[in-house]
Amino acid sequence: MRSAQHPFPAIPLVTIDPYTSIWSMADRLTDDWPRHWTGTKMALYGVVRVDGTPHRFMGGDEWLARAAEQLSCTVEATVTRYVFACGGIELDVDFLTPLLADDLDLMSRPVTYIRLRARSVDGKAHAVSAYIDMSGEIAVNLPHERVYWDDRTAQGLHMLSFRAEDQRPLAEAGDHRRIDWGTGYLAGRADEVEALVGDINVCRDSFAEHGRLSAEGLEQPPRKVDYNSDAILAITTDLSIAAGGEAARTIFVGYDDEVSIEYFGKALPAWWRRDGTLDGPAILARAAEEEETIVARCAEFDRALHAEAREAGGEDYATLIDLTWRQTIAAHKLVAGPDGQPLFMSKENFSNGCIATVDVTYPSAPMFLAFNPLLVRAMIDPIFEYCAGGVWPHPFPAHDLGTYPKANGQVYRGFDPNVPDDIIKTQMPVEESGNMLILTASLALVEGNAAYAERHWGLLRQWADYLVEVGFDPGEQLCTDDFSGVLGHNVNLSAKAIMGIAGFAMLARMCGKDDEASHYRGVAERFAADWVRLARDGEGTRLAFNQEGSWSLKYNLVWDRLFGFDLLPEAERRREHAFYRTQMNAYGIPLDNRSSLTKPEWMLWGVSLADDRPLFEEACGTILRYLANTPNRVPFSDLYFTANARKRGFQARSVLGGLHIRLLEKRLAARGAGES
Repeated sequence: MRSAQHPFPAIPLVTIDPYTSIWSMADRLTDDWPRHWTGTKMALYGVVRVDGTPHRFMGGDEWLARAAEQLSCTVEATVTRYVFACGGIELDVDFLTPLLADDLDLMSRPVTYIRLRARSVDGKAHAVSAYIDMSGEIAVNLPHERVYWDDRTAQGLHMLSFRAEDQRPLAEAGDHRRIDWGTGYLAGRADEVEALVGDINVCRDSFAEHGRLSAEGLEQPPRKVDYNSDAILAITTDLSIAAGGEAARTIFVGYDDEVSIEYFGKALPAWWRRDGTLDGPAILARAAEEEETIVARCAEFDRALHAEAREAGGEDYATLIDLTWRQTIAAHKLVAGPDGQPLFMSKENFSNGCIATVDVTYPSAPMFLAFNPLLVRAMIDPIFEYCAGGVWPHPFPAHDLGTYPKANGQVYRGFDPNVPDDIIKTQMPVEESGNMLILTASLALVEGNAAYAERHWGLLRQWADYLVEVGFDPGEQLCTDDFSGVLGHNVNLSAKAIMGIAGFAMLARMCGKDDEASHYRGVAERFAADWVRLARDGEGTRLAFNQEGSWSLKYNLVWDRLFGFDLLPEAERRREHAFYRTQMNAYGIPLDNRSSLTKPEWMLWGVSLADDRPLFEEACGTILRYLANTPNRVPFSDLYFTANARKRGFQARSVLGGLHIRLLEKRLAARGAGES
């Protein structure tokens, strides 16, 4: 079991988007190389010299065996903080990525701050210098690819950069991929650092032995990014301190991808690049200029978020929220759409690589509904556009828009609109219909009006009618938990259909369409009554209507209470909770009776069907126990076995935004109280 100071299987370091996403997957930052969320090495290397003695504080031990002692590692929403002890000083190393959801320009900015602070702890003065380097792995997909580099001083910064030799923006799509276009940067303030491009062996050894950078042995570009033979971007800075004093410096890691997403054949830039006035050097300079203001904003946000989460669900819940904030946002890319509108595109990391997947947006939405509903619009706008555009041929919504970073139309399960197939069994018709209706209803609730829904009324009514026709007792098809396979008569999927129909009725009422509101509300009430009668099985509710003795987590019912539908009696919701208590394993409640697999966001939705804080806090504790004990050193996986803490497939996905369900509930309740 990992220590209380480091309870997580992977720690976020540089978390910007699905490509620029670097993590530590070890107990100590000195135990292994930083890695991309896929597990591929994406090396950052750090050494601090104290009175002439070098101590490694980041990266593996191939070049320097002596490591600083890691005293602590803490993860807050926007920053990871390490503290090291070595030679009479303590060294703080903070990785801060200002992913503030209410500021799209800042959230889109592709810069992480590595903030270094040395302080004397023995009452003596010390000569201190710090060294950080970055390999070309940040700019390529595979290590045999070659890079060019650049070294320039501009706008007050000394900036080093790598760029892949073969620049083919948006040429390839897939899941287990890194970026191989654009430019990766390592920079520092010109008056505070020395910087150069060096040979990996000579430069690292030169600093460790002599405290100096060296460009000796550097061969001409382009060079392969092969292990132990590549060029590195290297920066050193003075952190010498007087007796009892301290010194601080900041290094900047950035990535300018230049173009980010292909959207129906058009290359779209990142949001921060939308007006064409900024490039990589300019955005680094702006990040440096605004550093102190941004650091203060992030500190206040982190403090407030943790306090709000602790009040809503306890300390374990607050810890989960802290860990998942950057992971959730960095599994998306915020781009400027064809008309200048924000589009927020998710990637299905290690599930299939799809882009803008509806049933990934659905579980992640509570975080964005609570902190900036504009981002939910930015996730579902492309789906509405695609389904209304004449290409999508079905009466239910699409599953996705392609494979990241190409959003040119659905690809899920080999979908081809020109090839007839058994569409019901290969797609998620009830799932995605319910998702889009619930997401649109949730937007109306948090925004206080249904103007957005009214603009898409034709599609919303079509999807509601589809659920009325086939949603109560779904035929054989997939749901979002597609790893479990096709299932007919899915009781939880039926619950989603009921919530979707009720959501449409609520939207109709908000739009003044009273006849429609009455009709669809009546359908939802009738379906809910039948659902309670047919789903019950002993103390729980069935996995499938026709499977006696089965059960499943009814996470889709969470909206009944959060939206105030009250279609299920309170006694039924509490009865469901009582049953979940009997199914709790060491690492949580399974999804259903078929295996011990669970998804943590669904678990927290399931234990939120009623106001039951003890059960909610117990569930949060089991998720933290999983993180502390899983043998899989990867960013937080949302699919794992509750019996042994092993993960299955998924990692670093955005769906963990769903853990914010308690915060969304709290904010919806506050809005309701304010309006009553």
